[in-house]
Amino acid sequence: MLERVNSFIWGNGLVFLLLATGLLCTVRLGFVQAKLPKFLIKREKTENKGLSQLRTVCMSLGTAMGTGNITGVAAAVSAGGAGAVFWMWVSAFLGMALVYAENSLSVKYSDGKCRGTMAYLEKGLGSRKTAVFFAFMCMLVSFGMGGMVQVSSFSDSLRCCGDISPYIIAIAAFLLIFAVVSGGAQRIGGAAQILLPLVTLLFVCTCLAVIVTHIRNVPQAFASIFKGAFGFRQAAGGALGTAVSVGIRRGIFSNEAGLGSSPLLHSAAESDSPETQGMWSMFEVFFDTVICCTLTAVTLLCVGGDISVNSAFATVLGRYSVYFIAAEMMIFAFCTVIGWYYCGETAFIYLFGDSRKRGFAVAFAFIAALGAVLSVRMVWTVSDIFNGLMAFPNLLALIILIAPPTNS
Repeated sequence: MLERVNSFIWGNGLVFLLLATGLLCTVRLGFVQAKLPKFLIKREKTENKGLSQLRTVCMSLGTAMGTGNITGVAAAVSAGGAGAVFWMWVSAFLGMALVYAENSLSVKYSDGKCRGTMAYLEKGLGSRKTAVFFAFMCMLVSFGMGGMVQVSSFSDSLRCCGDISPYIIAIAAFLLIFAVVSGGAQRIGGAAQILLPLVTLLFVCTCLAVIVTHIRNVPQAFASIFKGAFGFRQAAGGALGTAVSVGIRRGIFSNEAGLGSSPLLHSAAESDSPETQGMWSMFEVFFDTVICCTLTAVTLLCVGGDISVNSAFATVLGRYSVYFIAAEMMIFAFCTVIGWYYCGETAFIYLFGDSRKRGFAVAFAFIAALGAVLSVRMVWTVSDIFNGLMAFPNLLALIILIAPPTNS
């Protein structure tokens, strides 16, 4: 029953709504994606006390980048063919406009008491009930997909490297998660700033090493992406529709654009400039999907075979490939956990005030740690449902509130 509910919520209707809203924001914002390169070479001055922009970006990227960039891309290419990669790019392009719109609205409506997505739902739409609904869904997602599912993932990865008791992993996970999240945004951002660039650099370098080793296959890999996206043979056989569906859905799941989580993370930043937060959130979507997911896909396509990351990496790492992937997945998953904690904490404070946030940190670390010892298949499905339910009020707000920029 839960699978049917999840399929209904994440059906073609929501996917179309996400894409249509992304296209609407793209047009209304004057194709704001084209302004990203110019923004990235400018020097930005800090404006307010808060989390540094680098820490904010790392914390936000931590929730989007993760196991999906490794195993998720392989699953997308296996299910939708090489053409799915092109449609991931399309979803990323439209998603960049979505996250820009989300974060610019968040800055516009946030204050000391109400921040992030809840701010523009309550003050922009004028509906506190909608904001409360979103916050409640977000808090539940943080416990499930943001906590238990990620701990289960790095627990499985760790057990691949040795016979380790899941209860020991659960205790260690609880202590480690609580030690980081109890320090608030500064400690979470600091941990993400150290861990995420390191594991991302190692992952990118390994992908590049595999690609260089199979450099002759690179033109063929890109050719297969475009042929799979537009080929007449694929269209006649029905594979084109599969590539479009799988690619767009994987892109959405990868960068989370339009779901409303990005404004919660960027609400901790030191800058209160709508352009700054909007542009950096666009960069995150671009880096996550267009850069990292594409690197993974090209790596897999260059090697061919069973479309397995482990098999591809084994061409340069040999028998150490499984350990490298396990370590990468563990750290990516941990970054996702601490990033989603901040989303959940922001939602919790909106609902119940900040006097009980210490208790929320304990509860979050405990529930997340249970992922090491419990089956999380149902948790994943339920979290997917709640995640989808987050999107509807957020997209409604973007459709109503985003207006073309003025020249004043």
